[in-house]
Amino acid sequence: MKILVVDDEKIKRVTLADDLAMQGHEVVAAGDGKEALERLGGDRFDVVVTDMKMPKLDGIELLKWIKQGPLADMEVIVMTAYGSIPVAVEAMKLGAFDFVTKPFRNEDIFPLIARIEREKQADPERAEAVPAPSIDEAVVGQSQAMSRVRRMIEICARTDANVLLCGETGAGKDWIASVIHRHSHRYDFPFVKVGCTLFPPQLIESELYGHEKGSFTGAEQKRKGRFELAEGGTLYLDDVDDIPFEQQSKLLRAIEEKVFERVGGTDLNQADVRIIASTKRNLLEKIGEGTFRQDLYYRLDVLRINVPPLRERLEDLPALTERLLQRIAKEGQYEIEPAALDVLQQHNWPGNVRELLHTLERAYLVGSGCLTAELLAAEIEATGGSAMPAENGATPIGSFQAVMDEAERQLLENALRACAGNKTAAAASLGMKASTFRDKLGKHGLG
Repeated sequence: MKILVVDDEKIKRVTLADDLAMQGHEVVAAGDGKEALERLGGDRFDVVVTDMKMPKLDGIELLKWIKQGPLADMEVIVMTAYGSIPVAVEAMKLGAFDFVTKPFRNEDIFPLIARIEREKQADPERAEAVPAPSIDEAVVGQSQAMSRVRRMIEICARTDANVLLCGETGAGKDWIASVIHRHSHRYDFPFVKVGCTLFPPQLIESELYGHEKGSFTGAEQKRKGRFELAEGGTLYLDDVDDIPFEQQSKLLRAIEEKVFERVGGTDLNQADVRIIASTKRNLLEKIGEGTFRQDLYYRLDVLRINVPPLRERLEDLPALTERLLQRIAKEGQYEIEPAALDVLQQHNWPGNVRELLHTLERAYLVGSGCLTAELLAAEIEATGGSAMPAENGATPIGSFQAVMDEAERQLLENALRACAGNKTAAAASLGMKASTFRDKLGKHGLG
């Protein structure tokens, strides 16, 4: 579906838009109600997710404008502070589909979006169902390696078996997981991702299974975990190789028996979810080191997809570049010189598809849509890379800082997402001073 996210808080707006896009939706973001009106005047959306308190035009006025005009059949989900329930009730009376109270996790909105989508598809007079892009359209590349990946996606989508995605960071495992879900029979239900590397051992259990009120300091209310949020759908365990060893037995039980207990609780809860996991390390080596359970490995590795690094499928780079530029430019114009593609194909791409995407984004903005060979070479060099391939396929030494900066940025974003945009809580979850956390947000343009 096409979704418009409206929030003057940048972090919440960006992270929510990113997570909805990961669900396979087309997402546009607006920084306030006035910008939202401009977007709505020039495009058609299925759902608007809007904050209530915003400058220039608040959420109530935006809702009234939608429901009293030609867009009245468009569904609206409102976000409001916990102490503003009367405002949310007023929004419901004006025709809002539902509301969520801040702070909330982005995954809390997924079931609402799924409900809207099911209702629209059930009523052809309200909206025409939009089919998912085919696997051939979703997964770019005609190399032999990517042809194997597409065949495996087709097999995985037809079954309910657990899937293990193996490959380097940035190779596209997250996207492949979402494509499998979108083409499975669980498509109408949530696709929920949890980054296993992001949470310290004392928090990962609460994140996966939820907790009861008062179960630990700071647990002021009962909270659902990712297993519950993914009910009926797919739970994607990203970087499962980083899950603490002491948590692996409970995870094995939840996967094997499809039951779990919340932290601080004794009741058994059902977990009808399909598991997709990804790993950047060889799990058999971790088993040999004694840091990964063999029984958990065999439970996860029912179907496996090996996702190749970009340097091993450079013949796919022209088509992949074209697809990424379409995504970056949206409806805008862009031009790329043939010589610029030569520059891209000479680079080793230690950061894989993610690095390519960020390089093209920067070049597109700096060059105002015109990507030349000189511009792309400069952008690669500026991040510590080289326009020439490293010998023997080794990662260029100069790229280390770029990779570390990207890892830090991802860690900050995911901490904010996990803490619903609360910077103080996000800093605490990383064991970082609040002032240091704010400085790093500014460094990466997330402040």
